[in-house]
Parts: sequence; structure tokens; C-alpha cells
Amino acid sequence: MMELFVQQHHRRPRMASIHRAMRQVKDELPNQISQQLAHDACVAAGYRWRDRVLTPVATLRLLVLQVIWGNVACRAVSHLSDRTFTAAAYCQARMRVPVDVFSHVAAALTRQARQRTIDFGRWKGHRVMHVDGTGLSMPDTPQLQQTFGQPGAMKVGCGFPVMHVLWLFDAATGLIVDFIAGPWNTHDLSHASHLHASMDEADVLVGDRAFGTFAHLATLIQAHRQGLFRVHHRKIVSFTRGRKSRAQRPMRQRRGVPASRWIRRLGRADQMVAYVKPKRRPEWMDRQSFEALPDELVVRELRYRITRRGCRTTTVTLVTTLLDASRYRKDELVELYGTRWQVETNLRHLKQTMGLDVLHSKTAAGVHKELWIYVMVYNQVRQFMLDAAQRQGVHPDRISFIDALDAMRRCGPAAAVPRTLVVNPLRPNRDEPRVIKRRKDRHRHMTRPREQLRKTLGIKHVGS
Repeated sequence: MMELFVQQHHRRPRMASIHRAMRQVKDELPNQISQQLAHDACVAAGYRWRDRVLTPVATLRLLVLQVIWGNVACRAVSHLSDRTFTAAAYCQARMRVPVDVFSHVAAALTRQARQRTIDFGRWKGHRVMHVDGTGLSMPDTPQLQQTFGQPGAMKVGCGFPVMHVLWLFDAATGLIVDFIAGPWNTHDLSHASHLHASMDEADVLVGDRAFGTFAHLATLIQAHRQGLFRVHHRKIVSFTRGRKSRAQRPMRQRRGVPASRWIRRLGRADQMVAYVKPKRRPEWMDRQSFEALPDELVVRELRYRITRRGCRTTTVTLVTTLLDASRYRKDELVELYGTRWQVETNLRHLKQTMGLDVLHSKTAAGVHKELWIYVMVYNQVRQFMLDAAQRQGVHPDRISFIDALDAMRRCGPAAAVPRTLVVNPLRPNRDEPRVIKRRKDRHRHMTRPREQLRKTLGIKHVGS
């Protein structure tokens, strides 16, 4: 009994500090979702509600808190609020609020955040955007399987549905500008043109080789946007001055020859060429959009080598719509493309630090709502990091994301007392092997559906 008393005595200060932290976050953090904002979102979505304990604004705020605290179980959410409700009532309240309400609120908060940083970190007067796609796993339910599907390498009954998400990040601030979710087998380019509407004219889009195709470059130019991508792996590129294109050569000499038409040399491994419209329409583009594309597209190609001691030399070829060699020097474009890897860090923050890699809802509407809430919380963390970076006089990328998230849990971003966050050291060209040191458990992986395994092992269901 004495030992139990000592343990309880030592726990009290810790529990009191947790309750104080919860109260601060609960009062300050979700207040960005105002009553008026939630009301406007419900009206825009055509949603009518009754005044009850879990109103739409209360439900949205609780969802934000749930994600901030590690996407805790629904039964624990009531401990983050002064309201009294059951886990079932909370789940029903989440289900009642339409997805459009979530998207409206998230879009409004994103516009507010971007307005605050509209001129921050511009590159030669341009805002730079990063684009990349990723997959998110979710529970294995019939509805989610039918809506999203699963990777073909997974056997039927042994895998999980996976959502494909194409993200658009602001390169300077790390904010999520927009995203589009769809089935797993969706190509990145199927949704890329829809993200162009979330960019302003003259914005520069930076992405990997999946986006360096004729059709995508042409849609960017039609929308008065700029692009910088790695050249598609199937495209043949030659920097031979005055070379002939494939169409200008006899049939027997066309193999291994670029299809592009050479225009002029801009520098060493830097040239202006004309891409010819392919005869075959890409599967992701409809016929009408494809026919509206021009027959030729003038772009700029450049190549550079990455040499690092102890590593194999890598040759990288880029294609861009930024044609002015005097304003956009080759070394500056190379440096700009190097920032593309920041998108991988952003996705790691989302999927690993915040736990977005596995969604928990069991319906298609539920996972979309969950995704919107993660976007709200992620952008709030980013705003917190921007404020801290300004106070501490460093670039926002150097502020620790996980420390900012922990600080929000402790105090909330609207607290009056300035907080100093951890600043990560500058470690350029730092590489680490992608391996896991800690071993996982040694249970066998499922290779056949559970029902078949039961029959093989002779396991029978016992009635309750």
C-alpha cells in the first residue's frame, strides 16, 4: 500500500501539467476555426444542423485536437474538451458533417496563411511550388477497396486499400497549397493540370521526371505558369550543336536520335529545342484537351553532373520553360531544382511525424475528412514555424518540425509568450542509408486470406 501511495503521489504533478497543457491547446489552437468560418462552410455545403453538444464548429475543433495529439482514439477525445459526450456521439458527429465543410474550412485557412507570406522567399520574383505524389494506406473495408483499390503486388485479401494523393507545396514556406486524392492506380499527371489553378501566373512548378512530358509542359504554358522538371526517362537528349531531329533523318538513321528539333545553344550542356507533339494521346488526358495542344513547344534543356566523394557520379538532365539564359542562369536553375528534395521532407513530416501514412476511417467520406484535418494541422504547424523562424532569425526549413508540433501541444500557437524552438544545424550533402536498425517482430506475413488460413490450420469459429 505504501508503494502504491508513493507512485500515485509522484504522478499527480505530471497529470496536472498534462491537464494544463490540454486546457491551453483546447482554448487557443482550434480557435482559428471560428464560429463564422464554420457557419459559412456549412451554408456553402448546404448543410443544416441543430444546436447540440457537438455542433459543427465543436466537431471540427475536436478533430483538430485529435490529430494534434497523435490521432488518438475517439474514446479519448472527450478528455481534450470541457464537453461531455461519448465516443459513439463523437463518431456520429464526424459522420454528420459533410466533406465539403472540411474542404471549405481548410481552403479558407490556407488562403489566410498564404496571404501572410505571399512575398516570402520568392525566387527572381517568382513563387516556387513543389509537386509530388504519394500513397496513404487505410483499413481493409469493402467500400475503401472499391473506391481506392490496392497495389497489384498485394494478393487479394492480404493487402490494404491505398489512396493516391498529389500534393502541391509552397517551396518557401512548406505550406500545403492544394492536393488531389484519388484511387491508387491514378497517374500523377492525371491530376497535375488541376493543381495549376491553385498557382498564380508566373509561378514556377518544380517536380520529378514524371512531369517533364510534352503534354504537361504545354498545359503549364497555356495556363501562363512556368515549370522545371527532370527530363522523362524515355526521352532522348543530345547537346550536339546543329544536330538533325529524328524526322529530318532517313528511316535507317532514326534509332537513338532525339525527336526534338534543335534551335540554338545557350551554353555548355544548355540549349533551346522544340518538342514535337506526340502522335499518341497520353492515357491521362482526354481527346479534346490533347487536340488543343500546340504542334510544337519551345523549351530549354540543360545537363549537369553531381560529383561527390565516395559516391557514384550522377548525370542529371532538366527541361524548363524558363528560356531567358541571361535572367535564369544554368547554375541557378540547377540550385533551384535541388530544392525539390524538400518535398520529401515535407511528406515525411506528414506521414511519419504526424502519422498520416495510415488513415483510420472506414468509409470513403471519412478518410477524406481525415485528410483535410491533417492538412489544417500541418499548415498550422508550418505557420508556427514561420513565426518562430522570424523571431529567431533563421530560415523556416531549419526550425524543427517535431519540436514545433510538441510546442503546439504544450502551449498552442496563439500564446502571448514567444517560444524558442530547436534550430536544426546546417548539414549540406548529408546522406544516410535507408535502413532500419531496430528489428520488427518475427510474426509471419499474411500471404493468404485469413479465412483460408483458418481452414488450413483447422480453426473453427466458436459461437459466443
